[in-house]
Formats: sequence, structure tokens, C-alpha cells
Amino acid sequence: MTKDRLLPLEGIHNFRDYGGYATVDGGRVRSVVLWRSGQHHEATDADLAVLAEIDFANIVDLRGSSERNGFPCRRPEGFAAQVVFYDGETTNRAPHEEAEQGEPTPEQAHLRMVKLYRRMPYNPPMLAIFRDYFTALSEGKGTSLVHCFAGKDRTGVAVALLHHALGVHPDDAMADYLLTNLANENSDVLARQSARLFAKRPGNARGEALKVLLGTDEAFLLAAFERIADEHGSIDAYLEDMLGVDSVKREALRNALLI
Repeated sequence: MTKDRLLPLEGIHNFRDYGGYATVDGGRVRSVVLWRSGQHHEATDADLAVLAEIDFANIVDLRGSSERNGFPCRRPEGFAAQVVFYDGETTNRAPHEEAEQGEPTPEQAHLRMVKLYRRMPYNPPMLAIFRDYFTALSEGKGTSLVHCFAGKDRTGVAVALLHHALGVHPDDAMADYLLTNLANENSDVLARQSARLFAKRPGNARGEALKVLLGTDEAFLLAAFERIADEHGSIDAYLEDMLGVDSVKREALRNALLI
């Protein structure tokens, strides 16, 4: 898990390759065909040139309608990728924004993020867009990107579920999830976005809570998986029962994404 997974862009935060990992049965996830990021609303012309070079076959936008309308993504000239999205709200607010309400302490912010992650796997709109995400990737049409607002919570859970389906070791999947914290270091994009989102609530104590809200923590992702275990007994059962990732679709994913 190294910094070279991150592709530094001027106006897109947390843009990185989440392929390349070994699988427990001796395979390996393809590199440079699976990308993840925050939203592309502030993408610069230079960023768009990079995106055009990657030439995506599909983009899965996990944001809801109000986020997409309020922060429309910029696209490169000649953009022809399939954009997969949910027609409605996937959440009342981006998870880090929802957890921020009421000027929490760092401890309160952490607890709220844990609760949000426990709800996420069974939120009906998220289930719908997660299903579409797996379907799009199983079709094997080419390079894809998945993103939400900050590219860490909704995107983080989606990517972790895919890694599990492909047989990536849990330690590698967790390390990929936590790589957001490295992306956050010295991020001008994150600084601009956080200043805009939280400008009305200054304060040193809340500044520490902001680090919790804008980062990732092993406890957050584990909370989602613990809820899945409580409800379904295993991630495999959840994938099949709730997301339609049965043996046929899992094999299609492996054929499309493993080498």
C-alpha cells in the first residue's frame, strides 16, 4: 500500500487505483482498470485531460440527486462513458456531513461515523446503487471509476465489498480503505471542500472532530461488516442475498477483473 497508488490531481480528491492486489487463491486484481475518487465538480482542464487519457467505460456515481445537481461533475471533451447513478437520494447528507451536525467532539464524531457505517449496508437506495455497481463491473466493458462526494465512505464500503468478492485479503482491503488518510495529507482540494462545508462552525475542538469526519478509521468499515455479520452471518451471504452477487456474477467479476 504505497503512495504511488494515488494520482495527484488539481481538483479531484482521493483519485487512485484500487486494483493490483493479490487474491487468496493466487490471482491478482487488474491494475489501472479500477479507479476511485471524490466528486469531479472542481476538476480542472488538466484533470480532464488525464481522465480523457484513462478513457473510462463506465463511471458509478454513488451520490444522490441533490449532490449531483448541486455539484455536477465536469467531463472531458468527447466523454462517452456510461454513468451509473441512483435516481433519488442515496443519503440525506454525505456521511461525513451528517455526522458533523451539532458541533460534535472528536469522540462524538467517531461514534456517529460508526453508526452511519452500520446503517449504510441496509439503506435501500445504497443497496440499489451497490447492485448496479457490481452489475456494471461484471459486464467487463473496460476501465471504471466509482466515486461519491469525498470518495471515502460510500465509495469505501463499495470497494471493500468488491475486494471481498474478488478474494483480496482482508488486510489489503482494509489498507486500501485507509489510504484515504494518506490522500488527505496536504490536499488542497480537501482543504477547499472542508472550508466550504464547515465554514459556519469554527473552533479548535471541532477542528479535531473534522479530522475524524474527513478521514477513515478501521472501526468505521468494521462497523459495516459487523452489521452484515449480525444480519446475514457472512459477507458472502449478504452479497448474494442483498446485492445479487451469486456464483454466476462472482465468476463474471473474476473473469473481468482478475489476471
